[in-house]
Amino acid sequence: MAGDKGQRRMTQCKMMTEKLNVYYGKRHALKDVDIRIRSHAVTALIGPSGCGKSTFLKTLNRMNDLVGNVRIEGQVYLDGEDIYSTRMDVTRLRKRVGMVFQQPNPFPMTIYDNIAYGPRIHGIKGKEQLDGIVERSLRQAAIWEEVREGLYKSALGLSGGQKQRLCIARALAVEPEVLLMDEPTSALDPVSTLKVEELMTAFKQKYTIVIVTHNMQQAARISDDTVFFLEGELVESDTTARLFSHPADRRTRAYINGRFG
Repeated sequence: MAGDKGQRRMTQCKMMTEKLNVYYGKRHALKDVDIRIRSHAVTALIGPSGCGKSTFLKTLNRMNDLVGNVRIEGQVYLDGEDIYSTRMDVTRLRKRVGMVFQQPNPFPMTIYDNIAYGPRIHGIKGKEQLDGIVERSLRQAAIWEEVREGLYKSALGLSGGQKQRLCIARALAVEPEVLLMDEPTSALDPVSTLKVEELMTAFKQKYTIVIVTHNMQQAARISDDTVFFLEGELVESDTTARLFSHPADRRTRAYINGRFG
């Protein structure tokens, strides 16, 4: 009976963690983090620099596997399945849980090949099918009209905002279920930031989105839920409306009001 109850609890959200601890050598970067991430919602991770936000984000698709001297304890579930289980196929996991980084990082190849790269890795080779994926992904990322005449030009020639939307399109090309975004607008101008924010708002109809942001106004504008981290601990997690208007913890209130961080 208890097992059934636990399984029901896990299926009420897209991802969740239980007693998650992350160590970089002797440094305890995340401490007993329990969190539930709702399906088809935008969850914002906030907190001062070095508090564990990006470390937490990277545990959700095992990007920390690529970091030396890291140790992870506890559980991270995707649709009720522990992603750190030995049975988990990490390549398949990263297809289901995509990531967009702070600095736009197009591959040094054409715009077309940037988008087709992931589908090709996963076995899609036909030109007609790849053409459809490339167009669909670029349209979803609201950049198709800007690049359609130059698909075979280098992606490195795009502007900063275009590069970031290209990277979003590249992540969408493999049809993920969850999209992780690590400060995706911090290097962008206000117009490009607005375009990316509009995409995130639209995307939650199809994807579950988790975003790290230092911008309190951005978190308030685009997120449904907000999680506040401090010194590796999850201090408070609630709907964005409640957390910003009636924070339960004085440390959350101080951070939101700009008194530290």
